Amino acid sequence: MAHTHDGIDWTERLIALRRADEVDAEFNRAVAERLVDSLAPGGSPPVVVDIGSGAGGMSVEFARVLAARGGGRVVLADAVDELLAAAVERTRGVAGDAVRVDGVHVDAADEGLPDVLPAADLVWASRVVHHLPDQQKAIDRLARVLAPGGWLAVSEGGLATRCLPWDLGIGEPGLGDRLTAARDVWFRQMRSEMPGSVRLPVGWTSALAAAGLVDTYSFSFLIDHPAPAAHAVRESVVDWLSWMSGVGEDGLSESDRRTVRRLLDPDDEAYVGARDDVFVLGASTVHLGRRKE
Repeated sequence: MAHTHDGIDWTERLIALRRADEVDAEFNRAVAERLVDSLAPGGSPPVVVDIGSGAGGMSVEFARVLAARGGGRVVLADAVDELLAAAVERTRGVAGDAVRVDGVHVDAADEGLPDVLPAADLVWASRVVHHLPDQQKAIDRLARVLAPGGWLAVSEGGLATRCLPWDLGIGEPGLGDRLTAARDVWFRQMRSEMPGSVRLPVGWTSALAAAGLVDTYSFSFLIDHPAPAAHAVRESVVDWLSWMSGVGEDGLSESDRRTVRRLLDPDDEAYVGARDDVFVLGASTVHLGRRKE
C-alpha cells in the first residue's frame, strides 16, 4: 500500500474516485470557473496547484477553464504514484496546447512541500488536509506555496451526503443516518490513531488567518442528482454505500450489516444500483484566504 497517514489504500479507491469526478463534473467545473475568475487579471498565465489531486477531477476542470481563458499551468501533487500518474494523463488529455500540466510526487505533510512546487496563483486542496497529522501546519505549508496575492482554497466540510430513501423496504428505516453516524465515529478514531495527530480546535477560516492569509471567506456549493438518477449516478451510490459501510462497519448493528450486504449484491432484488429512487444530495464548502501582495 502506498504511504498515507490515514492508513487508507487510495489505489483501491481510484475507480470510485474517477466515477465520482465524472458524475460531479458539472459542479466541479462551476467551482473551477469561480476560482479562476477570482484571480487577478493580466500578468503571466495563472498557475494552479492541486494538492492531493486524487483521480484528477478538479485538475481536469481547472485545465478546461484555463484553456478557455487563454492558457496557464496546472500542477498536480499527490503522494500516491498510481493516482498521480492516472490523474496527470487524464488532465493532459483535455489541456490542449495552451495549458501546461505537470505532476509532482510529494507528501502534503512534507516540510519541503513549498520547495518542490512552483509559486501558485491558486492552491486547491480538497478533502486532503483532514488526512494529515497536523492540519494547521499543513495549511501553513500550503500558504507558503502561494505567490504574492495568490489564493489558497481548502474544500472541507459542508453537509453530509444523502443517497438513500428513508425506508428502503428492507431492514430498519433510517439506514443512511446510521451510516453517517458510524462514519463519523470511524473518522474520529482515524484521526486519534494517526501518528503525530494534532487537533485543529478552530474553524477553517480561522486556520487560514492563523497561517497569515487575509480576506478569508467561504462559500458552499450543492451536489444534486435527484431521482430517478442516471446509471452512472446509481453506480456512484453503490461506491458511496461500499465506502460508508466499510469504514463504519464496526458502528453498525448486525441487522444493518445484513441490509448493506443485500443492497450491495447485484444478484439480490434489493440491489441499490438497480433502484430508481436513489439519489445524491450534499453540499461542500470551500474556505479561502489570500497571501498579501
